[in-house]
Formats: sequence, structure tokens, C-alpha cells
Amino acid sequence: MASLAVAKANDHDPASLDLAVLIECRADVPSYNGLAFWLAGEPGAAKALSWKEVPSVNPFLRQYDLPAPVHVFGRETGTIVFTATGPMAVLDGIAAPDLARQIDVPAMVSTPDKFLGEKVVTESTEDAGGVSLATRITLNVSTVESHPGKTLAGCPYALDVK
Repeated sequence: MASLAVAKANDHDPASLDLAVLIECRADVPSYNGLAFWLAGEPGAAKALSWKEVPSVNPFLRQYDLPAPVHVFGRETGTIVFTATGPMAVLDGIAAPDLARQIDVPAMVSTPDKFLGEKVVTESTEDAGGVSLATRITLNVSTVESHPGKTLAGCPYALDVK
């Protein structure tokens, strides 16, 4: 798997990046992994995209200011975060429950202090040579304490090898 990660990182072409496609769950796992491995493994990758990393008080999110806004879910944002499994837009001006309703994402947790919604976009399992590959792509809408008044919306891309 490590050699696959290196190969994918080396194969990534930053000019081909369509951030909106990744955030809105219109990409596949290999496309997301190509970017993720490249960002993690290539010194200066974010700078090559003209992204400015912003220190985050949330250790589970890497935050970037973009050189130009990205248009996602009918809105624009100049800030994104990466979770362990995917990119999310940081949105102003819309409450998480409202955005979730607009993009048909059911709420899993909805309290005054926390919102988390998830819709499965793709879920499949493939068996190949004694190895099982489970793919799961979900569209998520949430709030987090580290970003008060903001709504996070985006797409975790998960590939589980068993």
C-alpha cells in the first residue's frame, strides 16, 4: 500500500485540481487520494497551489485560505479544511441545518450546540485476490466548536482494505 501511495503522489497533476468536484463528492476515491498523498508528501504542495495554511485550534483539521473563492453548494468560500478523509468548505451565512435541507443531507445530530448530517453517496465492496476493498463516500454537513458561526460541508472519501 505504501508504494501505491507514493505512486499516486507522484502521479498527481496540481493543474488538474477541481476543488469543487472534490468537496461536492463528484470525484472518486483515487482522485481524492492522488491529491491527499501529493499534499502530504510533496514539500511546498500547498504553496504551489497558492494556498495559505492557517493555524487551526482544531488538531483534526488543516485549514487553508484559497487565492480565489471556490463555488460549492450554491455558495462561495475562500476557506477550506481537510479532515483525515476529505475536504470541506467553511461557509458563512447559512446555518448547518438549512444547508443540509437544501442539499438533502439528513441530520444525525441536531442540537443547539452541534449539527452533523450525512448522506451516503457511494458505498461498495469489491473482493480481489483475497483482499476486500470497501469504498464509502459521504456528503457531510456539520458544525465544530473550533469554527463558531460557520458551517462545514464536504466529502469524506474512505477506502478500507480488509
